[in-house]
Amino acid sequence: FKEQEPGNFSLKVDYDVDSSNPAYNGFWMKLRNLDLSKFKYFVIYIKGDVEKGFPGKLKLELKGNGMIGRYMVEGVTDAWTKFQIPLTDFRGLKDLTNINEFTVVFDDINSKPKVGTIYFDNVYITT
Repeated sequence: FKEQEPGNFSLKVDYDVDSSNPAYNGFWMKLRNLDLSKFKYFVIYIKGDVEKGFPGKLKLELKGNGMIGRYMVEGVTDAWTKFQIPLTDFRGLKDLTNINEFTVVFDDINSKPKVGTIYFDNVYITT
């Protein structure tokens, strides 16, 4: 595997959790029941849009076997930043053998500003 320079084919997500009621949104990807038990790290590059605003932190989730593993990414900036997260840091995920979904969550508590744009690239698992 040769890691590519982030930004050429990134995923752009516009979010809006500005509401008088509790609010959240995000996006998810199906992972087809991946066995991640032989891997150590979840890697993702993240970049915020300085003109539209972006949160300094956001929640990532891995789901499988009826469990949800959550990890709060902190330190998002307007430059591509590589986050290499130990799979064991996804709290609540005890079994890595049948992972079927990856989710990014924006909520009205952690997302400041409450409206903005963020980019994702080079998402992968490694040892």
